[in-house]
Amino acid sequence: MVTVSKQLADVKAKIKKACERSGRQEQDVHIIAVTKYVTTERAIEAVDAGVRHVGENRVEDYREKYDEIGTRAEWHFIGSLQSKKVKKMINEFDYLHSLDRLSLAKELDKRAEGKKVKCFVQVNVSGESSKAGISPSEVLPFIKELEQYQALEVSGLMTMAPLTENESELRHVFSELRKLRDLIQAESLPHAPCKELSMGMSNDYEIAVEEGATFVRIGSALVGSE
Repeated sequence: MVTVSKQLADVKAKIKKACERSGRQEQDVHIIAVTKYVTTERAIEAVDAGVRHVGENRVEDYREKYDEIGTRAEWHFIGSLQSKKVKKMINEFDYLHSLDRLSLAKELDKRAEGKKVKCFVQVNVSGESSKAGISPSEVLPFIKELEQYQALEVSGLMTMAPLTENESELRHVFSELRKLRDLIQAESLPHAPCKELSMGMSNDYEIAVEEGATFVRIGSALVGSE
């Protein structure tokens, strides 16, 4: 298996070129190593190689990794989260990438223990029925409603692009999310600075970076898939 160090160097090189093409700064793009399909040892290798952000999508699966890595990394919950599981993870994860309903926001607010919960609102830009998230037209009203939950901070927006090689389709999804982010920022909402864009995965992160991604979620291209 190729070392994570080598894979990380390759990913960083591609991000650097994408930033150069789009006039962005490389340091503004953060790599999340998605470790849900790999062993704890592989996740540790990623952190040892210099990865500072680790993403998991199941509460049960991350426990062993967290016990070994702890605060050496910032933890991102990137999967759909059931309200009943909030109490198991809320005070250990640094970011939640899948806020898409008020019932979840209420539970997050209830369970947070004296800390701000940094959330990405998940948006279904592509409109695919298989994708979670709220529709683009619902984003601003939804975020305004989140003001009532004082423990929450809307750090940004997140989306998943279609699994396609159609570059124009991918660019459309990513650029639409960026426009929505800019719309929220223009509202100057104290609870929703909304500076970040979580978008782009192993197959499309270079395009996502060119379109403004600040967090890219990379699994197979970085740590592998088994």
